[in-house]
Amino acid sequence: MMKRSNKAKMMTAVLLSTLLAAGCSAKSTDTTTATASASETAVSAVQSGGSASAAAVQLAGLNATEKAGFKDNDALTAWSKDSSTSISLSASGASVEGSGAKAEGGIVTITAAGTYVVAGKLSDGQIVVDAPKDADVHLVLNGAQISKQDGPAIYVKEADKTIVTLQDGTDNAVSDGSGYSDTSEDAAIAAIFSKGDLTINGSGKLTVQGKMNDGIVSKDDLKMLGGTIDVQAVDDGVIGRDLFAVQDGSITIKAGGDGVKTTNDTDADKGFVAIKGGTFNITSAGDGIQAASSILIGGGTFDIVSGGGSAASTKTHQEQDPRGFGGGPQAQTATDDAESSSGKALKAGADIAIADGKFQVDAADDTIHSNANISIAGGQLVLAAGDDGIHADTTLSILNGTIDITTSYEGIESLDIAISGGKVRLVSKDDGVNVSSESNSSAAGGKGMTNTASGKLTISGGYMVVDAAGDGLDSNGSMVMTGGTVIVNGPSGNGNGALDYDGTFEQSGGTLIAAGSSGMAQAPSDTSSQRAVHMTFPGTLQAGTLVTLKDGTSKTIATFAPAKTFSSIVISSPELKAGTEYTISTGGKSTGTATDGMYAGGVTSGGTKIVTFTLGDKVTYVNESGVTTANTFGGPGGAGGRGPGGGRGGRPAGMN
Repeated sequence: MMKRSNKAKMMTAVLLSTLLAAGCSAKSTDTTTATASASETAVSAVQSGGSASAAAVQLAGLNATEKAGFKDNDALTAWSKDSSTSISLSASGASVEGSGAKAEGGIVTITAAGTYVVAGKLSDGQIVVDAPKDADVHLVLNGAQISKQDGPAIYVKEADKTIVTLQDGTDNAVSDGSGYSDTSEDAAIAAIFSKGDLTINGSGKLTVQGKMNDGIVSKDDLKMLGGTIDVQAVDDGVIGRDLFAVQDGSITIKAGGDGVKTTNDTDADKGFVAIKGGTFNITSAGDGIQAASSILIGGGTFDIVSGGGSAASTKTHQEQDPRGFGGGPQAQTATDDAESSSGKALKAGADIAIADGKFQVDAADDTIHSNANISIAGGQLVLAAGDDGIHADTTLSILNGTIDITTSYEGIESLDIAISGGKVRLVSKDDGVNVSSESNSSAAGGKGMTNTASGKLTISGGYMVVDAAGDGLDSNGSMVMTGGTVIVNGPSGNGNGALDYDGTFEQSGGTLIAAGSSGMAQAPSDTSSQRAVHMTFPGTLQAGTLVTLKDGTSKTIATFAPAKTFSSIVISSPELKAGTEYTISTGGKSTGTATDGMYAGGVTSGGTKIVTFTLGDKVTYVNESGVTTANTFGGPGGAGGRGPGGGRGGRPAGMN
């Protein structure tokens, strides 16, 4: 984990808490309204039970444009022949027409502010910018091909800012060699290397080959405002030490290290990645986009494959011992715990805030990882992870957007999780949603998880579907649900449960359906103000078997077809009323419309009645014989379970 000063953390928190309103200014009225509505929902969630730490992130937004600090001259593309210096490249070397530059063989040195237009092909040469430290140099690539066998093709030694324009309609290419003549510690290590601010704009094309190490590097700010840029690098693709900011452009990166990164983790207001738009196609052996500080994304299209993708992960689910000893997600091999080579898609040393964008991500490790907080306020995200789908060390909030985690070890994980809007679907080999915290072993490369009684999962809105091989919703602290819809297809094995909490699960609103094994099954706490029913079936039912809950007037409260084998189900709805008679049936067919296994409208016929019972004024526990007590190691074959308070007790049948 990257270490950052308290000042840095405070500035990041302030930044993220104030950017939402400003960040929406460039969006349409509809988008602004939607985002504002998400913020209001977040406030409501906090007022109805969300934790203070989650609140700070729930209200986070972003203004990537503001953080990027785009200046007027960053957009400078215009030039004229009369007011610029011409640099002509050829097999025999280079020639200069105009002032401010000189050529010696294949080395062109620019020594003054101004506009320089480069055209032609140079097989072993270099453009060097060595101007006054307050100079702005405008370098126009007008069909230029530059290769340097023992150093960078473009090397900015000194200038306040160098603006590289890719002339419309031109193809440009730069490359370095596999060995550099300068091997000192501070030597340039990229095909394009700048010690000052570097901006790339225009609408032409640029191909960059970093044969020695990196593709494009700025030791200060690196900004991209347009163009079609293709980078291939032995190590990292693109580095902006203090800032990497993108307004527009099509950026393709293939890197043996990280795709994009910032490296300044010592200055509080530096090390950011700020992306307003653009198209990114990144394939990296390491992380896709890595920020020493925060990642702010306000739009864009992202196609990222990092670390070989989720198929490269060796993490596998291990069934937890129902007694709570051994096994489980923490009993992983040393190889699984070692993070010697990170393959995350988005990784930030501080916060990550996503307001919009389209993401198609496939990562060997986490797809989205923050060492602090994550806020997702919009966008369309399709994520495949070898480890966590979305992971934040401190708080994680989802206000809006569509998130589809197609595969993961654990789907969503943080110390505090708050979901107030959006649509989330996730598939996990272990826990679906996990409130837990990383131990200090992560600093040494491990990723041990520690329980925390203070953690909380807060659901106040949105729509979420969980398909988990481990626990569906798992909180080592507590859970609160005040609204929204949650569907859990929990584990088939008795070592985990569709719901798993160590503190309390207070439910006062929303719709909850959680089906899975009965061995460790839990229902919401008896202190919940909204009624719930927890049914334990006499045997295991096959996936797709309808479960229908009707009241005494034959009104359907819920019809659900779990996606996996199951032996228990929890149903909680605002429609449930204490003192009312209900019937649970299984099987049959429904004429309703199914969404994620839950049917709306229509009628159910051909089912088999399992039990009729009267709902109590608390959580009602039911089996085929009628109302019973809380599931304590009940279920098919004498399975194990937990009491309504979340404590574990007793032993499953046959366990000594």
